Amino acid sequence: MTTPQEELLPATRRALLHRIAVAQAEGRTPSLVAAVVRGGHTVWHGARTSVDGHGPDENVQYRIGSITKTFTAVLVLRLRDEGLLDLGDPLEKHLPGTGAGEATIAELLAHSGGLAAESPAPWWERTPGSLRPELADVLGKQPLLHPAGRRHHYSNPGYTLLGALVEKLRGAPWEDVLRREVLEPLGLDRTTGRPRAPHAGGWAVHPWADVMLTEPAEDLGRMAPAGQLWSTTGDLARFAVFLARGDDRVLSAETVREMRAPAAAAEAADVLDGAAYGLGLQIQRWDGRLLVGHSGSLPGFLANLTISVEDDVAAVVLTNCTSGPLVAGVGADLVRIVAEAEPRIPEPWRPLPEVDTSVLELAGQWYWGTHAFALRLTTDGGVSLEPLSGNGRRSRFRANADGTWTGLEGYYAGELLRAARRPDGTVSHLDLGSFVFTRQPYDEGSPVPGGVDPEGWRGIG
Repeated sequence: MTTPQEELLPATRRALLHRIAVAQAEGRTPSLVAAVVRGGHTVWHGARTSVDGHGPDENVQYRIGSITKTFTAVLVLRLRDEGLLDLGDPLEKHLPGTGAGEATIAELLAHSGGLAAESPAPWWERTPGSLRPELADVLGKQPLLHPAGRRHHYSNPGYTLLGALVEKLRGAPWEDVLRREVLEPLGLDRTTGRPRAPHAGGWAVHPWADVMLTEPAEDLGRMAPAGQLWSTTGDLARFAVFLARGDDRVLSAETVREMRAPAAAAEAADVLDGAAYGLGLQIQRWDGRLLVGHSGSLPGFLANLTISVEDDVAAVVLTNCTSGPLVAGVGADLVRIVAEAEPRIPEPWRPLPEVDTSVLELAGQWYWGTHAFALRLTTDGGVSLEPLSGNGRRSRFRANADGTWTGLEGYYAGELLRAARRPDGTVSHLDLGSFVFTRQPYDEGSPVPGGVDPEGWRGIG
């Protein structure tokens, strides 16, 4: 249910409906259901179906495939936040004897642990999980294809290992832990390991004829943490809000922000495509917009969850066909339609409730050599430093108790910024990781590595 303040304009709603109608028709999928989230609430739901009568709604389950990996990543980050593991720990420390133990937990989350993309034959997506009862059956005789940490190589068995890690440290089955720690707190009661009515059936559509074939819905067994779940647009819309904002009952806003940051070395093709991978989340630059989320597929189903944190808009797209519409493109388009037609309205500007005068005197223009920068106070009590013109190194800084600041992003992430003062208390310069920022270019009264020409500034005469 939406309120009048949350409702989209009629033209926006029609554009969204048109986009999914084209996707369902051109993608030749039996049904397609979608939802859009804005401002933390579902503001639109739409569906198209080849069956006359009632179309699927926000409570009809579809299989979501690899979006399951994001749920598994949330469980692992909870273990880290509780101090039960460190992301830099090798898997062997907590789950010995797998043959892939040199990969760190962070590398497994980011698909850079060097593992194979798939388990040994027969194809795990189309065969019962009972054929792979042990981790050794999932990993095979040679689990590692690449040196750990060197490249991004998507790995389904890697998430099987992470699911086993959760089970080992929690002492309970992966699905039980997921239900207790994530699904129930977030109210995702229509997200389950096995389908519960009402749910869509999976279909394969013939590539050269308008006929269909039913697809099996296998229980993936050990591979479940990589792709088992069934869900709805309603539940995934709520999950999108969590991934954008956090929820202290599950993960803090700071931790979900960490999940959304690139964590794997990108392949050359990924750099060209503007694609990266975080901790259980795909990252994509699409039409100039930074999108995070995940896609999924299993025989008979395609799924996508797309979030633009900056626009505060998210989209969910679910279909019941093995191959059909490019659901990642549909999700990106739904986000774009809303973000462009109804741009986010910023919060009203408000002055700071209080300000430290010793920090306020640092605001304004500074120079690194001849490069001009501006230092500004931020509403969260920190500061930002950015070039006045053109591209350059910029960062936000978090305030520390001792009067210094720590960089939060870019080149200066983790670097210390401090104001150097003269004996009389006046500010001499800013020191940022040994870089000296002065009020004037090469200020004579401040220490400048290499010194300043005593003849000063001059032209050519």
